[in-house]
Amino acid sequence: MTITRRRILATTAAAPLVAPWIGGTARAETKKLKISHQFPGGTIDTGDFRDQLCRRFAAELEKRTNGALGAEIYPNSSLVKTVAQYSAIRRGALDMTLYPLNYAGGEVSEYNIGFMPGVVSSYEQGYAWKKAEIGKRLNALMAEKGAVLVTWLWQAGGSASRDAKPILVPEDVKGKKVRGGSREMDLMLKGAGASVVSMPSNELYAAMQTGTMDVCMTTSTSFISFRLEEIAKSLTTARKKSFFFVFEPLLMSRSVFDSLPKDQQTAIMDIGADMEKFALEKAKADDEAVAQVYEKRGIKTYAIEQAEVDKWKAVAKSTCWKEYADKSASNAEFLKLSQQVSA
Repeated sequence: MTITRRRILATTAAAPLVAPWIGGTARAETKKLKISHQFPGGTIDTGDFRDQLCRRFAAELEKRTNGALGAEIYPNSSLVKTVAQYSAIRRGALDMTLYPLNYAGGEVSEYNIGFMPGVVSSYEQGYAWKKAEIGKRLNALMAEKGAVLVTWLWQAGGSASRDAKPILVPEDVKGKKVRGGSREMDLMLKGAGASVVSMPSNELYAAMQTGTMDVCMTTSTSFISFRLEEIAKSLTTARKKSFFFVFEPLLMSRSVFDSLPKDQQTAIMDIGADMEKFALEKAKADDEAVAQVYEKRGIKTYAIEQAEVDKWKAVAKSTCWKEYADKSASNAEFLKLSQQVSA
């Protein structure tokens, strides 16, 4: 076969047009999910572990789907405002979020069980919800409301104060401006004589700095990530016990999830379950690490005891537990189911 000069030139001229088209096709086949959260950004190995979890999830997703599906992380509520993230996934306007579930309590009142003081008293109890009846009901409710629960994540909480007196028992918050972090926490705090202030975690520093807030109640990781040691004078940690645990799962839009092929759906749920060991280990580590961070700044830290937890729980039962259960039969059922999971 004779190859003419004209044919060689024609082939050479066509080559540059072929490569970009092939590359463009490959890129078009890689779908990138958008994951939003309110916490500071970092890397896959450093910074707030909730951001790390999202980045590890994204990396593993791309690996297991051979590059067909990946994810981009948007920390600091840079893509969607903090509280609005749940509404966004329900509408399919946002793919995924790592989100304190109680932030959506205004839309779905049952979700407030995820930040109900006194209901969960250990990590083991919180994670046991997953296989218990309450976990089945929660998954079903989320599916009905447009969300898929991908990764279970619980964090213990403590309190930081602008003065040197620690917050150990309900009497310690009387007359103080306190951020509880959830509607139910606020009801309990009001019952203890506090004046409550409400804001998402990424606004804590400014509130404590200006005196808008005297006492902040939040998770160990948030105490570190939002640098409250620069302002606080005392810290009560969850090293031993805590009277509140926060449910901050990784969620996905159901409409987006349902639009994906079965193998990608399976990968998402399998990776989500795998992330739970990392979440638990990191949450427990931060319960210890937060004390070291604050003590390094000369701030005295305290560990709450079971007798003190019981006092908070007594106030919670007569305030937020009652109000939550009275709101609807569904709420009452969720509260009942939560008590069927042993500590």
